[in-house]
Amino acid sequence: MFEVTIPEMETRVKRPSYRGRLQAAILDWAGTTVDYGCQAPTAVLLELFAERGVPVSVPEIRQHMGLLKVDQIRAICSFPRVASHWRKVYGRVPSHEDVDKLFQDFIPRQLSCLEQYSDLIAGVAETITRFRERGLKVGTTTGYTRPMLEILIAKAAGQGYQPDSNLCPDDVGAGRPMPWMCYENAIRLRVQPLEACVKIGDTVSDVHEGLNAGMWTIAVAATGNEVGLTEQEMNAIDNTERESRVDEARQRLAAAGAHYVVDSVAECEDVLDEIDSRLREGDTP
Repeated sequence: MFEVTIPEMETRVKRPSYRGRLQAAILDWAGTTVDYGCQAPTAVLLELFAERGVPVSVPEIRQHMGLLKVDQIRAICSFPRVASHWRKVYGRVPSHEDVDKLFQDFIPRQLSCLEQYSDLIAGVAETITRFRERGLKVGTTTGYTRPMLEILIAKAAGQGYQPDSNLCPDDVGAGRPMPWMCYENAIRLRVQPLEACVKIGDTVSDVHEGLNAGMWTIAVAATGNEVGLTEQEMNAIDNTERESRVDEARQRLAAAGAHYVVDSVAECEDVLDEIDSRLREGDTP
């Protein structure tokens, strides 16, 4: 009879710390690389709920931005104020069927207007070029459906931005904050370990997605959902108000657990240098 010896816990071999450089950046779309202020979903959702006699506010819409859109609609319907108003209008709180109908109405409206909200944010194309020069592969995740994502991909390509891998919740069975899109990007990009990846996005759900995936996270404040202004609106307000709004966004994203917070993708490169330095020391996310 053979004897099997199980080593004591303290003597088991652990995987050596990764001490290489970052290998991949996984970026969000709306509010991060395109659609300054993340306007497209907000406009459509405001319209949909108003048509049903249950107006919702922009902060209510933006609180769960970044989720798969049906999940975002479900989250909006679950707010006590919205559910109460819905009950007054329809005699009941929103049902699964109501959420599904809202989502089905959302899809064609979002598809019809998405291209007009697909301009690259200033500095993105040039920054991605520099990402590639430092050896990074580029993947993306989103809360949009595949047909919506295809519109963004095509429009971005015409503006000089062509990621190596583009994923949506349809591809992996669930959206944020689950890490599945990040994992699948790592598989398709042939990148490991996961601490060699950085997730960059503008919403709390982006941050949670990256953290759940075991990746470094960089949150984008000024151009994204947490401020929620177009570039023109941002430039129209005075410096004091602008800094106040951006600082509040920075604080919310930091509180969500982001390792780093910047104002735009164009400001990520110094952070990447710092992450590389931390990795060389054996640090992990």
